[in-house]
Amino acid sequence: MENYPVSLIILNGKSADNDLLRSAVEMLREEGFTLHVRITWEKGDAIRFVAEAARLGVDTVIAGGGDGTINEIATALAKLPADKRPALGILPLGTANDFATSTGVPAELDKALQLAIIGKATPIDIVQVNDDAFFINMATGGFGTRITTETPEKLKAALGGVSYLIHGLMRMDTLKPDSCEIRGDNFQWQGDALVIGIGNGRQAGGGQQLCPQALINDGLLHLRIFTGEELLPALLTTLTRPEESPNIIDGISSWFEITAPHEITFNLDGEPLSGQHFRIQVQPGALSCRLPPDCELLK
Repeated sequence: MENYPVSLIILNGKSADNDLLRSAVEMLREEGFTLHVRITWEKGDAIRFVAEAARLGVDTVIAGGGDGTINEIATALAKLPADKRPALGILPLGTANDFATSTGVPAELDKALQLAIIGKATPIDIVQVNDDAFFINMATGGFGTRITTETPEKLKAALGGVSYLIHGLMRMDTLKPDSCEIRGDNFQWQGDALVIGIGNGRQAGGGQQLCPQALINDGLLHLRIFTGEELLPALLTTLTRPEESPNIIDGISSWFEITAPHEITFNLDGEPLSGQHFRIQVQPGALSCRLPPDCELLK
């Protein structure tokens, strides 16, 4: 009994009444695992619960929710002293579970919970933006950001990831490229960007593979810029024949700096951050995450 790992689950309030999860937790408790469960009600709760987890000395903090919940918990973990940082486990309970899906975390809650408790903890990178924002999966800017921040909740619930694309196509008239300058290691670009994707992971917006080659433990970020005035042709070419698209610029670096003459918004795993200057820097191996052994995003 003494050697069983101790975990604290932080559950997004929307998922609190999930019966499947409740029975999975009960079953593991009967097997002898210690599982603390906390429910978030408002912004800031996850930070308090992560601090509590550190005080309790748990082995793993399990994020139960979508990409936004994972981001909030990963950010709080990154701000703890390294020697007091529990591993991160993932229970995919959101609308567009981009990080969980791309890392191969099982969709079945009982299997995901088992992986989150006893899976092998692997060091992965997290990405710091300016002073105190972070993302674990992807930062998107430009058109894509406006979609995700504006997509109505009901549409999200009904359609999942596809809703972002549909809503985006409905809003074609509002598309204006963002003028900006982006610098990185041996990389410099200036121009008008319709969409900017900076990936630690590979996909965002409910399954759009923006950075198909990215790995989450190589200390590098993948940048993809969609340029051009016409988004629809660019999107269609990109989704069908990305290697032929003249409207794509790719870059790889451990950091990127983005400067714009006017305010632009980046979506960090679903959390909006606005400004005119962004310094985006990888923190290599800063988090331990319990992931499947055959995870495609690990080198």
